[in-house]
Amino acid sequence: MASDMELTIYNRTNQDVSRFTELFETIASAAETKLKLPKDHTISVTFVRSRTIHTINRDYRGIDRPTDVITFAAQDERTGFETEEEQKDLGDLFINIDYARKQALRYGHSYEREIGFLFTHGLLHTLGYDHMTDEEEKIMFQLQDEILDPIIRRTAC
Repeated sequence: MASDMELTIYNRTNQDVSRFTELFETIASAAETKLKLPKDHTISVTFVRSRTIHTINRDYRGIDRPTDVITFAAQDERTGFETEEEQKDLGDLFINIDYARKQALRYGHSYEREIGFLFTHGLLHTLGYDHMTDEEEKIMFQLQDEILDPIIRRTAC
């Protein structure tokens, strides 16, 4: 399933992450359909290790520990005077492959499912969804399930 969303993927790890491009495109397409998104958004995804995401988390969020995914939503910084190109930019995601492996084991599903979940979670954040309140969490987590479950199984193969 082809997506209208332009994905730019960076790899700052020593692992091969190329296999996730097609998964991300499928998730993006499902999100576009589910959320009735306008065409031609862009998003960047950077794969990192725990040390790098720890530094990002500390420097930008004031939280001195690693985490699984960090999202920098372009919408958060909009001033109302953006170019058309800037309006189409959703933002940047950083996915920690070390946490993804640990969490896949902890939750009993595949590494691919966890990477897909982290991308879906981050994508929703760039679109303005959050989980700071119980109601926000319920909405966001339901959308995550509705987008991701038909694409990749929850349980390990």
